[in-house]
Order: sequence, then structure tokens, then C-alpha cells
Amino acid sequence: MKGEFDITIDGVVHRYTNYNDIPMVFDNLIRFEPEVIPGPHTEEEHEIMASYNDKLKELMKRETR
Repeated sequence: MKGEFDITIDGVVHRYTNYNDIPMVFDNLIRFEPEVIPGPHTEEEHEIMASYNDKLKELMKRETR
């Protein structure tokens, strides 16, 4: 998933543009901004966007602080 995702590790902010590149462990999630898919949307695109909340929850579980 593309977007802008900021996390901190040892007080340093790291920005990722691909969700899959985010480390499994980090201090804090600062920004979660998935790329908005322009409409009209297909059924597949609706499913992708519906997964955003689950992906946010997964990142929050990885936070150590």
C-alpha cells in the first residue's frame, strides 16, 4: 500500500512511502496517510480501502512506546 507513513525510532522520525517497508518494531506511529484511490471505485478498490483501518491497528500493535 502506498502513502505517507511516519514513525519514530530512538527519537528520529523516519518516513516511508510503502506500508510494507515499515519495520516490525518502532517507537511511535506519527502519521498514517494511505494513498486515496480516486473514484469511482471498483469492488476491489473498496476492499482495499476497507483494509486501511486494520492496517492502522496492526501498526499500532508494533509500537513500543
